[in-house]
Amino acid sequence: MDIHEVNRARAKLALFVADVFASVPRKDQRAKSDCYLRGLMLDGRRKSIQAMAERLPDGNEQNLQQFVNQSTWDPVLVRRRIAERMVPQIGPDAWAVDDVSFPKDGRMSVAVAPQYCGALGKQANCQVAVSVHAVSDTASCPLQWRLFVPQEWAHDAVRRQKTGMPEGVGHREKWRLALDTFDELAGWGLVPPVVVADAGYGQNADFRDGLSERGIGYVVAVRSDVTVHPHGAEPLTPPWSGNGRKPQPRYRDKPSPVAALAAGQGRQTFTEVTWREGSRRPMRSHFLALGVRPAGVRARRLAQAAATAEHGHWDGVLPEVTLLVEWPEGAEAPSDYWLSNLPAGTPVAELVRLAKIRWRIEHDYRELKHGLGLDHFEGRSWAGWHHHVTLVTAAHAFLTEQRLAPKADTADLPSTRSSTPSKTC
Repeated sequence: MDIHEVNRARAKLALFVADVFASVPRKDQRAKSDCYLRGLMLDGRRKSIQAMAERLPDGNEQNLQQFVNQSTWDPVLVRRRIAERMVPQIGPDAWAVDDVSFPKDGRMSVAVAPQYCGALGKQANCQVAVSVHAVSDTASCPLQWRLFVPQEWAHDAVRRQKTGMPEGVGHREKWRLALDTFDELAGWGLVPPVVVADAGYGQNADFRDGLSERGIGYVVAVRSDVTVHPHGAEPLTPPWSGNGRKPQPRYRDKPSPVAALAAGQGRQTFTEVTWREGSRRPMRSHFLALGVRPAGVRARRLAQAAATAEHGHWDGVLPEVTLLVEWPEGAEAPSDYWLSNLPAGTPVAELVRLAKIRWRIEHDYRELKHGLGLDHFEGRSWAGWHHHVTLVTAAHAFLTEQRLAPKADTADLPSTRSSTPSKTC
């Protein structure tokens, strides 16, 4: 947005800020949030605090630095209000789990470490955050963020103190952070219709089991080497000789990789599905859905533990889910695979639509990063990072609202304050 577009939106932005930042106790801090959001939305190559302050006619670098890096306002309360406000407007078909990386120099930015950096496509020095987004085909919005803390930061007292990392925060796997986020959002009264995720999460049996335990449906990508049994396979219990431990029930045949199972069905069993209209043409390909039972040591142990806890014993039967497979026109073999715990009768077209809906958060990330400076924060502290990410989320939410209903008046939302923030920083 140029300066004229930003100025035309200031009245709506003031109402938005009054509602979303209602938990921020001080009027001057709410005014700074208004100023910071305008800086993020204003055209400019860099969205660092210094660069934004220079572009804004009422920008004050020192004030903005203090607001983001030293102020004690709670970003979680702001993100909660954004989520409560945006979910009804978006009407999500699914919640998407993903992670995003922020390349960094040095070793003193909070939670930075050499690790896989998706932004660069290789191992690099970076920060990584797990995010959950409400997604439909027409709009999306981040609902919550979790900064991933690498193992090397768990007991590094010097860096933890310098960056202000809270005492109770330590290393936790990304899939656990995602489940933690669902639990937190459920505490806010927000429950996903369905969860979608890439293979980085879908491949993990614990993640899928955690969703099922919470009663959450999913359609998650997996790699071609995930092993499964056909849905009709039945475990057998070998006869007991009377000596030693009784044998456990086992499937007679070894599980197959999903790639082999899918290819063995033959191309003729795949059906053409169109899942949405693209910018140039309808998006379509060929798909097949099969009932399968995910195998592997971890899947077996989780199934045994769940059955034993519920029934006191396990009959060896692995839970059934649906395998969705894509075989593009002209390809020699299937290309993509998803597992879903949605009801067995779910139409293939609906599974495909949900599997493919993650495209929307790629659009999110482009706007969050390139348009709103998600990865332009130059501070090093825990508080600063979370404040900046929250402010970027707020700017994205405001722009999403304007696209969805540019003439909508949201001044009467329940938590809107009667007073509006001032227009100076």
